[in-house]
Amino acid sequence: MAMRKREDDEVYPNAAGIDVGASSHWVAVPRTADDQPVREFGTMTGDLNAMADWLLACGVDTVALESTGIYWIPVYEVLEQRGLTVWLVDARQMKYVPGSKSDVQDCQWLQKLMSLGLLRAAWRPAGEVCVIRAVVRQRELLLTEQGSWIQRMQKALGADEPSAHRGTLRCHGRDRPGDHPRHRRGRTRPESACPFPPQSRQGADRQLARGAPVRARAGAGDVRQPRPAHPRMRCEDRGVTRPARPAPRPADRPRQEAPEKHPRFDARAAPARWAGVDLTRINGLSVATVMTILSEIGPDLSRFASVKHFCSWLRLCPATKISGGKTLSSGTRPSANRARQALKMAAMSLSRSDSALGAFYRRLCARMDKPRANTAVAHKLARMVYFMLTRGETFLDQGQQRYEEQQRQRSIAALRRRASALGFQLQPNAQTP
Repeated sequence: MAMRKREDDEVYPNAAGIDVGASSHWVAVPRTADDQPVREFGTMTGDLNAMADWLLACGVDTVALESTGIYWIPVYEVLEQRGLTVWLVDARQMKYVPGSKSDVQDCQWLQKLMSLGLLRAAWRPAGEVCVIRAVVRQRELLLTEQGSWIQRMQKALGADEPSAHRGTLRCHGRDRPGDHPRHRRGRTRPESACPFPPQSRQGADRQLARGAPVRARAGAGDVRQPRPAHPRMRCEDRGVTRPARPAPRPADRPRQEAPEKHPRFDARAAPARWAGVDLTRINGLSVATVMTILSEIGPDLSRFASVKHFCSWLRLCPATKISGGKTLSSGTRPSANRARQALKMAAMSLSRSDSALGAFYRRLCARMDKPRANTAVAHKLARMVYFMLTRGETFLDQGQQRYEEQQRQRSIAALRRRASALGFQLQPNAQTP
């Protein structure tokens, strides 16, 4: 007869489990904490505060939260603000619920596994990192949406435009004589010789009007450095009324350029001050890539036990499955991790680089297909990022020539070992330089 697990074996005796849903949340506490150990709460802020009050009244100090969609985010933030230790748990760790599956069964099973210490918490960055991550993700979304509007406007202009003049004009959004010639690039024919059909101009105006708010929001997302205060007093402080500046005429207004892919402040110095090291020194990591990586993982990687744990979290390690002494699969698992995608894009940019990492990428491409080589180089970049953030090491590129010379010496040493094992001696050719 199997021995039942005693209460003394509980790792977290005051743990609670929450089954998160879109319309309601089911919460389970230990049976000895309340007469009604399972309760249902709504999703509004008042309901979440009532949930936190009930958990604190029951003496709960640790809460296991199921990561369901985006519905767990407000629950996590409210409980964390109330002083509770919240564990975000992957739903795959508890999918085998005994008996019929229901919301009540899920929260009770979640509370049981949490009390016995059989669950692992997912890693979530600190609060300031989450704020920066939200800003960076929103900016990337706006830039992507802006690019879509620009493509639609170009399509509207190029639908009926003569091929000889396609791409030579920029529509300013106004259908008045004299506006379009000011925004031409290069030599073009007069306005009368290359007219835009009315339907093309109207379509471009509509797309430009729709994309203007997106463009304004994308430009506003650029964080600018604060300007130092002027040592002299302002005119308002001295009691002098400053005259209002007249609005510039349309002909004198500066030309509005599309927001750059990179922000308008010193983006290289800001992440370096935050992380303590300059990650842009690594070949392939641009300013935008470093901003994406730091906004996703933050500068503190103490949550990861080792560099192998970090690379495994990024899904850059092979997920080897062995059964009966036979390898079933050894490929990397798919993931939507933005830091992983940024590292893989950085690895792809090294295909024509003259650095040691570029030579390493091309060497791997000669041995395997490019997707696997890209993953291997991204894994190497992830290790460099980990060591720079944890040890404060400075990256120094050794160059392509030195890397190729090291590989040549390693190949010669391997050939000598193999020849010695077969009873031969390897001698260099005197004619070879």
